[in-house]
Amino acid sequence: MLDRYAIKVIRWPLTTFSALPDKLGITANQVTLAGFVIGLFALPALALEAYSWALGFIIINRIFDGLDGAIARRQGITDCGGFLDITLDFLFYSMVPFGFVLANPEANAVAGAFLIFSFIGTGSSFLSFAIMAGKRNIESPVYKQKSLYYIGGLTEGTETIACFVLFCLFPAHFATIAWVFGTLCWVTTTTRIWAGYHTLKEV
Repeated sequence: MLDRYAIKVIRWPLTTFSALPDKLGITANQVTLAGFVIGLFALPALALEAYSWALGFIIINRIFDGLDGAIARRQGITDCGGFLDITLDFLFYSMVPFGFVLANPEANAVAGAFLIFSFIGTGSSFLSFAIMAGKRNIESPVYKQKSLYYIGGLTEGTETIACFVLFCLFPAHFATIAWVFGTLCWVTTTTRIWAGYHTLKEV
């Protein structure tokens, strides 16, 4: 929902700041890996209930995730880069609720498991359609610069980041937020399955 609007806001600063690492010979894949490693520190921070630190690591990870794309557009988008970016993104997304489960298993375990279960739905529907879209040479009408087809949904990257920020700002309400966002993820999964099936059926 919000990604197409967020991209318009962040595109200029990301494009501007990507000039320096590109000039220094830093590749998009190196930025992807560095961002993921930094993001991993959010897990022990969450487990130790150091939520401000966790939020910082999450934000840095997401900045690097946007920066690697801007660098890739300068240096040339590659399939291996897209594969690395998507794979590490889904791992990171699942790691954050797991961190809250470690912090307070009694209060957060069921809601955290439900959210990770929901992420499986959004992730699998996204990736399976992207595979078929690539096979059928269907281009994304919105994200033409991406290496994979980005099928839309109610809960995309921007919404997920906002959810993670809320988790860190209001950790006592993790379970409630996780149940709500997980339910919205299933709306996304359901509509993607319906739209994806009918799109491929008609091609």
